[in-house]
Amino acid sequence: MSHEPLIIETRAGLIENIHEGLICGVNDQLKSIHKVGDEEQYVYYRSASKPIQAIPAFMSGIVEKYQLTDEEAALFTASQRGETYHIAALESLLEKLPAKEDYLHCAASLPLNQEPRDEMIRNKTEKRRLYHNCAGKHLGFLAVCHELGYPVEGYWEIDHPLQQELLSILATLAEIPVSKIKVGVDGCGVPVFAIPLKNMAITYLKLACPDLIEDEAIRNAVVKMVKVMNEHPDIVASEHFVCSVLLRDENIVAKGGAQGVYCFGLKRERIAFALKVLSGSEAVWPNILASILEQINYSNKSTINALQELRPAIVKNDAGIEVGQVQTAFSLKNLMEV
Repeated sequence: MSHEPLIIETRAGLIENIHEGLICGVNDQLKSIHKVGDEEQYVYYRSASKPIQAIPAFMSGIVEKYQLTDEEAALFTASQRGETYHIAALESLLEKLPAKEDYLHCAASLPLNQEPRDEMIRNKTEKRRLYHNCAGKHLGFLAVCHELGYPVEGYWEIDHPLQQELLSILATLAEIPVSKIKVGVDGCGVPVFAIPLKNMAITYLKLACPDLIEDEAIRNAVVKMVKVMNEHPDIVASEHFVCSVLLRDENIVAKGGAQGVYCFGLKRERIAFALKVLSGSEAVWPNILASILEQINYSNKSTINALQELRPAIVKNDAGIEVGQVQTAFSLKNLMEV
């Protein structure tokens, strides 16, 4: 695997951490325009696949049939973190859809965010499958199975018709044969797909530029889905998290996944990026993403500033004293000019 340092963290001038990784940027000709490391390296999407996994829900007509709000529909794409507005939307979604919590394959959990998690622990609230960060995705899976006449049992198995449909959709968006897609098991128990980093960037290019999608049903579903993601960014993650910060910029469609995977597309610029931090760190996402946007001269400086506020380049100790720095270690080169 060819990779390079992306972020170097220092303390009193000494290197404390080096986060190496891979970056690929593509344009609307499906050509690589930026590259750090091996763009052909296979990478698991993890939760960066959630917008793709949500497409059947937006294709099936369940949003209209069950009169879901845009906020509720956004949960199909979300890594929700258990805030009060997440729980309220999940409860409402569960009431409206032909789905039962007991049928969810994801494990019973407490919220990811510390404050609601601590509150539930103090109140001795029991874990629920509905509180799992992937619950919205799973509710969408159940509703699609009901709508299309698929069996609910085994909806998490790769040979289930729903998962086979997802494989087909991914292959279409990523410009890759189904036979080239590698399959593992994600944290919530459903299949997780791995493809080359370049093809991963291509999928987000098509989410940002749906006119590139030939299949009309998929294209229309993507338009609806991206709209609700941009309109309800805090549902997709929560305040002060990278996904929500980026999605507040209506020009961006973005989603991260566990173990350092991040993807985003820029609508006006008609380009998209996928990256993998090999340390698995999500903490350095804001630094990497802000640097990418700066290096391509992205026009919305407020988005860059918001990312930089999430994780400043200056490291301070508990007393607020500067003790180190977070430095960008990569340089994007425009491959089209080489």
